Amino acid sequence: MGQTMNTTDLIYVAGHTGLVGSALVCELEQQNYTNIITRTYEELDLTDQAATNDFFATYKPAYVFLAAAKVGGIGANAAQPAEFLYTNLSIATNVIHAASVNGATKLLNLGSSCIYPRQAPQPIPESALLTGPLEQTNEAYALAKIAALKLCAVYHQQYGRDFFSLMPTNLYGPGDTYDLNASHVLPALIARFHEAKTTGAASVTLWGDGSPLREFLYVDDLAQAAVYLMQNHTADSIGDWINVGSGQEVTIAGLADIVRDIVYGDAGALPIIDWDTTKPNGTPRKLLDSSRINALSWHATTPLKDGIRAAYADYLIRLDG
Repeated sequence: MGQTMNTTDLIYVAGHTGLVGSALVCELEQQNYTNIITRTYEELDLTDQAATNDFFATYKPAYVFLAAAKVGGIGANAAQPAEFLYTNLSIATNVIHAASVNGATKLLNLGSSCIYPRQAPQPIPESALLTGPLEQTNEAYALAKIAALKLCAVYHQQYGRDFFSLMPTNLYGPGDTYDLNASHVLPALIARFHEAKTTGAASVTLWGDGSPLREFLYVDDLAQAAVYLMQNHTADSIGDWINVGSGQEVTIAGLADIVRDIVYGDAGALPIIDWDTTKPNGTPRKLLDSSRINALSWHATTPLKDGIRAAYADYLIRLDG
């Protein structure tokens, strides 16, 4: 299945301070990989082509996990489409090209399930890509992620590079972003309910009507899948991209109830949830078909409630810090 990733090979994790990147570093360290290289944004701006080229030319990492990205929820995507498109396009083109020119053995690009059409069949198979219009609220981000996927694919096709992409469902867990102006739905719920608990608010207002169905994957499960694929598979064996999800879905209303119960615990009366139906719901349903990665003997293992408890514990530690 291609060249083996040895524990002493130089591995570059792009985006190591983010949700996915930090989980990848932890997973690699737990598996005794000892030669991991990282750079903060201040040390290396991956939208800077010359700086990115210089970094790869100097260090020539053998394995690259591309987890760097500008990310955010519906509000952030709607307010900053130009930044989401430009920044994510720049990161992808710079890193993937520099990895190719400098002879990286393998590159795994972390994508997003938002690449698929708004009205894709459910569960969404990999074959649904580019078969219909995207969800408008995150179209810019999705286009950048599609471009990154296709860039890996054509570098594999034209140059024989072992570059491929992993398309995860909605991720959550320790290391997430809780800024209400930039966060995704689950960390936003954690932050909102904790604020309500702290202030004694009688109600919490949430966007939409609570009806959309979503699938969530604990970030440590995603990291395990990424390292597993890097160790055991290639672009030739799995194709240009592959889905990864938990296979379980929940309504946003159901998710809100779970988060509220975990945040409040035995703290007393729960706040009422007011749904602001003037705000967008986003995609009505999004469940990935993960049958291909499941057939490769990988399955998610973290139950949703356990993962949310761990995420909330991490949130509390950050507040205290």
